[in-house]
Amino acid sequence: MDKRKRRRIVGRTFTLLGLAAAATLIGLGFVPKPVRVSMGKVEQRALEVTVDESGKTRIRNKYVVSAPATGQLSRITLEAGDPVEEGMLVAQISPLVPQLLDTRTRAEAEARVEVAQANLQRTQSAVARAATAREFASSQTERSRKLRSEGGVSEQQYEEAEYQLRAADEELASTRLAERVSANELAAARAVLTSVRSGQGGASSVLDVIAPAPGRVLRVLQESEGAIQAGAPLLEIGDPRALEIVVDILTTDAVRVAVGASARIERWGGDYPLAARVQRKEPSAFTTRSALGVEEQRVPVVLDLVDPPERWAALADGYRVEVRIRVAHAADATVVPASALFREGGNWAVFAVREGHARKARVEVGLRNADWAEVAKGLELGDRVVLYPSDQVVEGVEVAAQ
Repeated sequence: MDKRKRRRIVGRTFTLLGLAAAATLIGLGFVPKPVRVSMGKVEQRALEVTVDESGKTRIRNKYVVSAPATGQLSRITLEAGDPVEEGMLVAQISPLVPQLLDTRTRAEAEARVEVAQANLQRTQSAVARAATAREFASSQTERSRKLRSEGGVSEQQYEEAEYQLRAADEELASTRLAERVSANELAAARAVLTSVRSGQGGASSVLDVIAPAPGRVLRVLQESEGAIQAGAPLLEIGDPRALEIVVDILTTDAVRVAVGASARIERWGGDYPLAARVQRKEPSAFTTRSALGVEEQRVPVVLDLVDPPERWAALADGYRVEVRIRVAHAADATVVPASALFREGGNWAVFAVREGHARKARVEVGLRNADWAEVAKGLELGDRVVLYPSDQVVEGVEVAAQ
């Protein structure tokens, strides 16, 4: 075979090999590639459902000290944050004789005495009711303690009984404090009436305004010396150690919140969450507007701090906090990441990964929060699912983890 013929055969061989390689590459280009997806896993864990809202701290009992009579107010030397004791002198009012001796002023002073007497009777009745409630809560707690030792009640029921007893103690202390405040107001009103009837002027007729309760000065509402009308607010007093949390919750969420439910206070400035408990729900909702201008119906929910005051000593009146109120809980639930769920008609569904392919599976969902959803039917422990399925993920498509 001559050289020319050999070169022709070699050239044809290389040409055929090149064509075969090109055909192979073109064929491989048409082979479908697996869709890259994020995957999650069905697992077993505790699941908690909460209502999350922003709230504010509030001092439980605030008292606005008002001028008991029209007169000349001396300058108030107290400042916000100063401690005060019950019965402590906080302001003085000198009489304006032409006004203190007229008939109208005398009638107003007598009316204030009657109102103060009625308030005292009302607070005394509240003390009696609170004492009865405290006695009942004490007996319930003692009964629960005995039954717990015999296995008759659960630990949660016993803790709820103890919480009711603590709440009754606080309510009784609050009503007794209100009774002392009413008694001081009555004494002040009687002093005004005595001064008006006597008609004496000068230093002997100066009215002493006293603090109705212990605590701290929250605000000084009238700093400057000058003439002042009866009933004008002078300063506000409260106890910063008696804090509660107020949260305005959507009415659709509030129906799931039970009195006594546990809660967590987060993002309050400390490095750890605070334990709290729902103390009461207000009986009436109000209308407000969201940041988007949508009308909403919300109801105030009041929470008590369960942790000792030493853990939240840095908190004060009007501080913003984040609140999580527990509405449901499962200690050992089969859950799937909530990002794997999507709607198919009126049902929930996921794409389960089986033998490297996406398979649509309908699931029955129980409890659900922002991160996890309880699966009652449709998946098994250990199953892998596609998270955030895109429009590329369809029934039967081959998938691979990102």
